[in-house]
Order: sequence, then C-alpha cells, then structure tokens
Amino acid sequence: MTTTLDMATTELREVNTTLQGAAKAQANAKYVIVNPRGSHAMACGLDGALDVTIKGSTGYYCAGMNKEATITVEGSAGPGVAENMMSGTVTIEGDASQYAGATGHGGLLNIKGNASSRCGISMKGIDIVVHGNIGHMSAFMAQKGNLVVLGDAGDALGDSLYEARLFVRGSVKSLGADCIEKEMRTEHIDLLKKLLEQAGADARPEEFRRYGSARKLYNFNIDHAGEY
Repeated sequence: MTTTLDMATTELREVNTTLQGAAKAQANAKYVIVNPRGSHAMACGLDGALDVTIKGSTGYYCAGMNKEATITVEGSAGPGVAENMMSGTVTIEGDASQYAGATGHGGLLNIKGNASSRCGISMKGIDIVVHGNIGHMSAFMAQKGNLVVLGDAGDALGDSLYEARLFVRGSVKSLGADCIEKEMRTEHIDLLKKLLEQAGADARPEEFRRYGSARKLYNFNIDHAGEY
C-alpha cells in the first residue's frame, strides 16, 4: 500500500513527523510526496526501512541523516542533499546543488544529473555516484568512501583528502593539494563495477581513472609547508 502526502495541504513538519514515525516503527511502507514546492529539509532523519518518492524538486538538506530508507527525488535537489547520510539509498533524478553527500558515513547517493561544487566534502564512508559532472573542491578533506563521476570534475578535486577513493571517467580540471592519480588495480575495477551496477550507470570500469591521497599532508612537515 502506498500513502500519498500532498504538501499543497499538509505542512512540512507534519510530513516529516509522519515519515519519521513510520520509519521508527519499521513499517517498511511506501510514501509518495506530491507538490513539494522546493521545500527544505524534507524526509530528514528517517531511521528505518521506508520507501519515499518525492514528485518534484526539493530545497536544501533533503534526506539528511538518512538511515536505511530509500528516497527518490523526481527532480533536482538543493544544497546539502543526503548530508550526514548513514545508510540506505538516496536517488536524485535531476541535478544536485553544492556539498551533496557532505560528511556522509554510508549508503549510496545516486545523482543522475550533475552535482555542483564541494560534492562529497568530508565524506566518511558514503558511496556517491554522479552520472554527470561535478564542480570545484569536490571531495575536499574526504576521509573514506567512494566518489564516482561519469562526467568531468572541476578545479581542486580531492584537496587535502585522506583515504577516500575518487573515480572519474571524464577530464579533471585540476587536482587539489596532496591529490594524485593512482593505479587502477583489479580490486578497484571490481569495486567500481559493483558501484556502477548499483547506480544503474551505463559505463565500463575500465574507462575511469583513480585518484587518491599522496599522504604528504598527514603529519606536518616543514618541507611541505607551502602545500598546507
């Protein structure tokens, strides 16, 4: 059974309370939200198996702190979509604004369009697949997880990153401090194949290049002072 919530007549607080209650009750139910009208902080803090489809575009911080739920936005998303995501799947059918997936700990953020600047900033274990391009300073201080980009990447990719893995099929405008291109080994091909399949992305792992940390900035070294 699918429950429809109409935001033309239902306040955002009531929508989120309904979704959070169903998730906490482990109802494993399906919800469709119509007339979202770009509302902010929609479907946030869902802590349980729930299937939510938003029929339209959303404002900032949609699907923040998601845990276990499957959330689909049939439109574009504003800044901070899936911020601090823990698990589950968040799919954006359109484009995502800046800092998509910021500080995400787990789960899959699947962006079918483009992502703006700072995509995956400070990611801590999340998997992010972007079918289009990403903007500048993406994966800044990324600690853990995987960022997969089928298109191009902007300036300063992976600046000051730690152990996150970055895979880009297109061109990279520039690499950030301490980010270098690395060898694509068999385990990376296998990992990338799995992520592309999960995201329904039409691409072959062999078409990508891998980028990661040169590990020169882990500890302060006066010889590298100019890079800090």
